[in-house]
Amino acid sequence: MKHFMRMVVQVWIYFYCICVWRCWKFILRKLTGRCEVQRICYKNKPGAGRTLKIESSLKSSKSKLLQSAITTHPDAIEKTIEDILTLKNVNLDTNPQLAVSLQACLLQIVGYRNLTLEIEKLRREAYDSDNPQHEEMLLKLWKMLRPDVPLNGRISKQWCEIGFQGDDPKTDFRGMGLLGLYNLAYFAEKDTTSALQILSDSLQPKSRDGNKDEFSKMSKTELEMKKFDKAIGYSFAIVGINITDLAYNLLVSGALKTHLYNVAPEAPVLHHFQQTFCFLMHEFHKFWIEEDPLDIMEFNRVRAKFHKRILKQLQDTDTALCPHFAASESLINL
Repeated sequence: MKHFMRMVVQVWIYFYCICVWRCWKFILRKLTGRCEVQRICYKNKPGAGRTLKIESSLKSSKSKLLQSAITTHPDAIEKTIEDILTLKNVNLDTNPQLAVSLQACLLQIVGYRNLTLEIEKLRREAYDSDNPQHEEMLLKLWKMLRPDVPLNGRISKQWCEIGFQGDDPKTDFRGMGLLGLYNLAYFAEKDTTSALQILSDSLQPKSRDGNKDEFSKMSKTELEMKKFDKAIGYSFAIVGINITDLAYNLLVSGALKTHLYNVAPEAPVLHHFQQTFCFLMHEFHKFWIEEDPLDIMEFNRVRAKFHKRILKQLQDTDTALCPHFAASESLINL
């Protein structure tokens, strides 16, 4: 009974808040002479702050036209804007910039939705060793990461040198499908210097500091073993696929809207997502070193902590995961 009453109260509060909010919007419209869409566009600069508010306003509207605007086809956006402005009785002669601003917002909103669908399709497409394009991309990844080392064969233990688990990389793409390969290949091609450096670092042992008294009691052999007893310690390709999963979850949860609405002046597309992946690989590598984990068994803990850090950054609507590497030179920060 208590549970039922609590639900009734919550539902009542919800509808009460909706009524109050709609009354407040009506009052503001009368006082300012502007509808909510106008007020948002005029009060907020281009980017996530404005687009997120427009998206929320359209979603919560009681008008079916406004609700459907966020799922319209890109080719129908101009017509949708005309319909919205007609519905809201907005005079374009006295508000010439409004249509331009609203169009930019809708391109971002619709683009994000379409990007999510595209990414999901890539994630669901399994790697097919009988597909020449898949095989070509995989072999190209090897050549970019190991340019001076010939691959002995398609099935080879050499794949472990770039961080795959076994002698056939296709088995490692099961979780993220083609999306994992697309991201790794993009990183290796567009930000080759960083990719090669991170790969090299991941394979190198690192020195560990220890207690001076402890070291003084060790033989030279024991000291050398202690000095290099732990590695930076992760498999480059496997981590790349794992960070692809992290980027994918940021995208489908909507958390990545802040970043993409700030860096894509119109519709965010695949290369924006891939540039974001490059950033995350770069930052995760630094974070891993800062965390100084004991071994690879701590990967999930470090990844979860890194995920929380990125989520916190993305809560600020002014955030753009700032470009500072080769793959992101074309990003536009609004």
